[in-house]
Amino acid sequence: MEDGVIIELYFIRDEDALLKTEEKYGKLCHKIAYNILNNREDAEECVNDTYKEMWNSIPPKKPDNLTAFICGITRNLSLKRLEYLKRDKRAKHLTESFDELEEILSSNTAGSISEENIGKLISDFLRGRGRDERNVFIRKYYFFDSVEEIAARYSFTESKVKNMLYRTRQRLKEYLIKEGIEL
Repeated sequence: MEDGVIIELYFIRDEDALLKTEEKYGKLCHKIAYNILNNREDAEECVNDTYKEMWNSIPPKKPDNLTAFICGITRNLSLKRLEYLKRDKRAKHLTESFDELEEILSSNTAGSISEENIGKLISDFLRGRGRDERNVFIRKYYFFDSVEEIAARYSFTESKVKNMLYRTRQRLKEYLIKEGIEL
């Protein structure tokens, strides 16, 4: 079903909107949540919360890109859940992705610039990268795919993926410094 039709179902408050959303985006949402939480039950809970958030957000919002909208909701809810689990020392899985990016975006950086501006700078940086480099970076740090999954998806060796990620992080760091961000 087309995204526009699904959005219209939300606007007329038809519960089929939730079913159609689950049919089209359920697997993607589960993958995102599981990659972040590494726990099926927590991932399932976040996906259910995603559908609830979709129901409460549309209307008034009318997303231009439903895929990006639902992925963003799932990702944010999963990260909040992970933060909750870490805070209470119950998380068994801590993603290496945070540690890798922490080298670039220290807590000092967060205080000197808003998250929105950092996000915009990273987006601008990625637009200037090649397709493979951009996709690998997004799969790792947005969708939290493992190196193994990324290598299989793009038919790269794991070594190539690790090297691409390392070089991209270094280029990002240089770019942020050039843009006046104190690291």
